[in-house]
Amino acid sequence: MRPMTTRSDSRAVPPATPTPVLHCSLELGERQWKLAFTIGLGQRPRHRAIPAGDLTRLDREVAAARHRFGLADTARVVSCYEAGRDGFWIHRALVARGIANVVVDASSIEVNRRARRAKSDRLDNEKLNEMLVRYHLGERRVWHVVPVPSEADEDQRHLERERQTLIQERTRLRNRVQGLLATHGVTVALRGDVGAALGAVRRWDGTPLPAGLRARAHREWERLVAVTQAIGALEGGRATVIAGATATAACTRRLQQLRAIGPTIAWTLASEVFGWRQFHNRRQVGSLLGLTPTPAQSGNERRELGIAKSGNPQLRALAVEMAWLWLRYQPQSALSQWYRARYARGGPRLRRIGIVALARKLVIALWRYVAFDQVPEGAVMRG
Repeated sequence: MRPMTTRSDSRAVPPATPTPVLHCSLELGERQWKLAFTIGLGQRPRHRAIPAGDLTRLDREVAAARHRFGLADTARVVSCYEAGRDGFWIHRALVARGIANVVVDASSIEVNRRARRAKSDRLDNEKLNEMLVRYHLGERRVWHVVPVPSEADEDQRHLERERQTLIQERTRLRNRVQGLLATHGVTVALRGDVGAALGAVRRWDGTPLPAGLRARAHREWERLVAVTQAIGALEGGRATVIAGATATAACTRRLQQLRAIGPTIAWTLASEVFGWRQFHNRRQVGSLLGLTPTPAQSGNERRELGIAKSGNPQLRALAVEMAWLWLRYQPQSALSQWYRARYARGGPRLRRIGIVALARKLVIALWRYVAFDQVPEGAVMRG
């Protein structure tokens, strides 16, 4: 009699052997890059140092690491480095070489909580290498990965960022001129022919301004005029770009259809937030701006520490400014009514807390408007 064979025995498949992967972490410096290679947890990393930006040397070290760990020349390589002053060009160079790279938010990397601990580039690189192995083994929450924009999306962000820098410079120049005049008790309206006004102004005793002060104020005013003209040129270029056929321009025009959102806010949101980033839920939208709550719960103790403030501070300030504009120009919307019912009757501190909450709700509503065509409830569109 032939022995019976179970279904599981007849279809038994030997377990698959995982393909070895070379893990490489980069500790970037101005003069030197430090590399750490390993093939898994428990493996002592192979440390190497190369001149900063030497991609040819990097290729040789990767090939040497493959040989050192007994990997094939075609073995998969994964890498990581912390986001910083070098930007994303290193990521693009690694990807072009067939290396799967991730850019890591440095503030999301776990550290020892002891008051005093040893710290060096070598130890940091070993920690980064270990977390890279854990990340590729499936621990996706081991750190936060920075989304890398395309070169076109990254390039178009310079327009608004330069404009914001020039606006800050214009404010500093204006305050400097007014401060110089205030040292002699003089106030001059900074408009029109300021040069002639400086020559005609008189101090408390009827004498003109000192020659050195007047010459310096003239030079500061000329810089102020040049900065103002540069801001106007940038705003004209932005209007031309918004009228174009790019995805960011289309997103900007769509946001401008809502009353209370002008070209500056719409372009900033499109180029920095909604134009190229992919959000999966509302929590990711709030996290980008640092507008997520931070509860502290331990045993019976439960309290709220406020918003995280771990996102982009410029975008967070823009969202708060947009929330005030929304209250003014969209008073009948559901978000404005929610704010008035909950916070408007409180004191100044409660209203400031409420405007941050409104800013978070408003940014999430705009994400749904751009991504899913859901107009915020009660919002008025421009004619």
